[in-house]
Amino acid sequence: MSCPICGAEQQTKYRPFCSKRCSDLDLAKWLNGSYAIPAEAAAEEEEWNEADRSSTEPRH
Repeated sequence: MSCPICGAEQQTKYRPFCSKRCSDLDLAKWLNGSYAIPAEAAAEEEEWNEADRSSTEPRH
């Protein structure tokens, strides 16, 4: 297998990476938010917010 960061052969000590450098680069991507899972939660969240607003609006 190859390192997911640079493509070099992975080393057992740093698996799945080839070196501490590539391991640290991957960690940095996680910590700064470069890796993100796209979600459709925004649409669902908007629906919930609309429902909350309509339940708290004064009724005439």
